[in-house]
Amino acid sequence: MDPEDEKLVTLARAARARNGAAEGAAVRDDTGRTYAAATVALESLSLSALQAAVAAAVSSGVQQLEGAAVVTEADVVAGDDARVLAELGVDAAIVADPAGKVRG
Repeated sequence: MDPEDEKLVTLARAARARNGAAEGAAVRDDTGRTYAAATVALESLSLSALQAAVAAAVSSGVQQLEGAAVVTEADVVAGDDARVLAELGVDAAIVADPAGKVRG
């Protein structure tokens, strides 16, 4: 795996571990800046870790992503998470288990 992609997995793992969230995610924009986040689970707001990381990037002015990683128990990124990545130019996210082992 590319060192920049390894960095995304490390950042996603750290975001997840900070508060024991279900998932952690990190994205890299087209200038190399990274954004990391964990799952948001409030009564009034629910975001997957990937949605939260993308929201942080987009709120900073990002219009294009070049990479994404998600640390999760799930096997794939699908649904709304996959659609938001596609909208910003990423075909697929790297999916890793909580120990950082990349799946697929």
